[in-house]
Parts: sequence; C-alpha cells; structure tokens
Amino acid sequence: MDFRIGIGIDFHRFDPGRKLVLGGVEIPGEPGLAGHSDADVILHAICDALLGAAALGDIGKHFPPCDPQYRNISSLLLLSRVRELLGQKGYVPVQVDVAVVAEKPRLLPHIPAMCARIAETLDLPVENVSIKATTPEGMGALGRGEGIGVWAVALIRKA
Repeated sequence: MDFRIGIGIDFHRFDPGRKLVLGGVEIPGEPGLAGHSDADVILHAICDALLGAAALGDIGKHFPPCDPQYRNISSLLLLSRVRELLGQKGYVPVQVDVAVVAEKPRLLPHIPAMCARIAETLDLPVENVSIKATTPEGMGALGRGEGIGVWAVALIRKA
C-alpha cells in the first residue's frame, strides 16, 4: 500500500466578538478566534496535514481567505471538501494526530466530541483520531493567552 504523511500548523488570535469552535465543536463561554471562516484552528491544521500528505498544497490555495463564499463557513465543510480532494487523487485518510497549544480554554472535557466529529467527517474510526492539549507555560504569545496554535499530522493511503 502507498502511505503518505503530512503535517499542518495553524495559529489564530482570540476575538471575543465571535463564538469559539474547535474540532467542529462549539466551546461555550469562551472567546472565539479571528479568521475568515469559523476560524477552527484544529480543523485548519488537519486540512493542511491531509492536503500536504497528498501534495495538494494548503488550505489557503483551495479556500482563499479573500473569497467571500468562505466567509464564516464551517470548517467541517472545508474538511469534508479536503476529503473529497484526496479521493479525487486516489487517497483516503487513515489517521490524524493533533497537538493543541494554548493557555486557555481547558479542552479535556471537549476532546471526545471533537474526535467524534472529525472521525465522522473523515469517515474514520474514532480511535484513529487523537487530540492532545498542552499549555506553553506562559511563554510567548500563546503563553500570554493571545491565541491558539495547533500542530497536526495525518496519515493517508491509496484507496
């Protein structure tokens, strides 16, 4: 089988005027993130990891932030479209692993729902989606609570 690996990295600043959506799940009572779409930093990193594994460029190439059709769009729709792009090239997702770096919010209670939403969108078993969260221990912009950073790795294979 032909396996390929990709990495995705994304960062978004907090925007208190928006709702917070991470991993396709709304996190109540927390400031949202700035961005053209719903600014779901987790899904954006996963999209980039999957696109990179298939050598299809990045999320900005396929869903440009200057294009009004993507204004406030759910990143679950973008992730679904990325899965379709992979399929057109003959690939399917196998596994996704995500590391979230932020001082806040605490994500542990929301991780099972995020994994389920991502697994459903990518047509994966939920045990093939992993999300971990850590704090930067007060270091840098993320440590000052200015936003959230995410690193994602994706494994794909020929269908």
